[in-house]
Amino acid sequence: MSSALHPAQPARPGSAHLSLRSPDTGSRSSHPSPRFRAFTPRDLDGLLRRVSLPPAERLALRAVAAVLPFRTNAYVVDELIDWSAVPDDPIFRLTFPQAEMLPEPDLKQMAELLAQDAPKADVLRAAHEIRMKLNPHPSGQLDANVPVHEGRRLTGLQHKYPETVLIFPRQGQTCHAYCTYCFRWPQFVGESDLRIATDDIATTSAYLRAHPEVTSALITGGDPMVMSTEVLRRYVEPLLEIESVQSIRIGTKSLAFWPYRFLTDRDADDVLRLFEKVVASGRHLALMAHFTHPQELGPPVVREAMRRVRDTGAVIRCQGPLVRGINDSAEAWAALWNETTALGAVPYYQFVERDTGPQGYFGVPLARGHQIFRDAYAQVSGLARTVRGPVMSAMPGKVCVDGITEVAGEKVFVLHLIQARDPELVGRPFFAAYDENATWFSDLKPAFGASQFLPGLDPV
Repeated sequence: MSSALHPAQPARPGSAHLSLRSPDTGSRSSHPSPRFRAFTPRDLDGLLRRVSLPPAERLALRAVAAVLPFRTNAYVVDELIDWSAVPDDPIFRLTFPQAEMLPEPDLKQMAELLAQDAPKADVLRAAHEIRMKLNPHPSGQLDANVPVHEGRRLTGLQHKYPETVLIFPRQGQTCHAYCTYCFRWPQFVGESDLRIATDDIATTSAYLRAHPEVTSALITGGDPMVMSTEVLRRYVEPLLEIESVQSIRIGTKSLAFWPYRFLTDRDADDVLRLFEKVVASGRHLALMAHFTHPQELGPPVVREAMRRVRDTGAVIRCQGPLVRGINDSAEAWAALWNETTALGAVPYYQFVERDTGPQGYFGVPLARGHQIFRDAYAQVSGLARTVRGPVMSAMPGKVCVDGITEVAGEKVFVLHLIQARDPELVGRPFFAAYDENATWFSDLKPAFGASQFLPGLDPV
């Protein structure tokens, strides 16, 4: 295995020059590293002055940002967004609020409060009431998924499937930039009752030792890669002492939104050494990279960051949701899967937009989603056909839409569970009555007048 810490190869013609720190001395090169600069709601109005939006429209977007999280950074703003294409640019729509993300009455209420410069307490109260109507924690995140150890609920862990535990590090519950569609939006709105997080590493380890059926640990957020390597190591290294944990996954958007995390950040080399340590321990290390649009793969720094990660022996698996107005075309997905495959990554999941937050704005009907997936799948080689989708992470498990067909004179969706709370349901095909407007599992009904999809799998 080549070391990720070897000096970078000469840049291809036309690519940006990258200045990596010397792995031998740890000293910085004379070329300065980019400085991370975040933008938050207080910067929104100024950022929107880059385009000709009337004051009323800017107020509407501020109103959305008072309810749902907004955070971006200078790299996204200056390198990924094509401001000449705003408001239709996909990365702008991916990172900046859109007025239609809130129902009309709620948008009007928040806009009026902001226009009147209402007391902060009134704004926060109204924002909370709107959030509670947006299904902040779908699929049993605050009840059915929370494990119990020695009589204590471990609220910073999620254990939905027997083999996998999700760990939410307290220090990693933010991101380099927030996606407007994100189903984890409650993590970022400043309400502690909605947040999932832990820093109790000892109890996490004790739970995993008590449950040897858990073979895979997923460190997620937020984005764990916002943490320093020193902090990330506190969560990763104890997992190497647990023999039953065979794979470690890290969910991250950093390759798309801040690739310098693996290139020129102060501890970029340190994090790659940590990855090498995990691989050397005999575990499978996967960076679960969220890429939403092929535009995110354009800058040369992304490709170089991916190369350095792969050189540690870690595998990059790419996933993202199908989102209306951002990537709802077969051409976008085919380009994304082809490009990530060419860069040595593995296309993994195409998700369906979850039933939370602004799903009503971003959701794509299942029938259209399947057609987009099928048309994109037909355009890629077998190497990229590792991808699975469209997949709903619903209450019973990961439900995949395999197709639409006619059986016994009835038009139906053909589905199966890739993963399930009940392992007996995994891989068993079932049918749902066709509904061209259905956007989520709860919209589906069993076909043929049945009361259940499968024994043990009831309609929601």
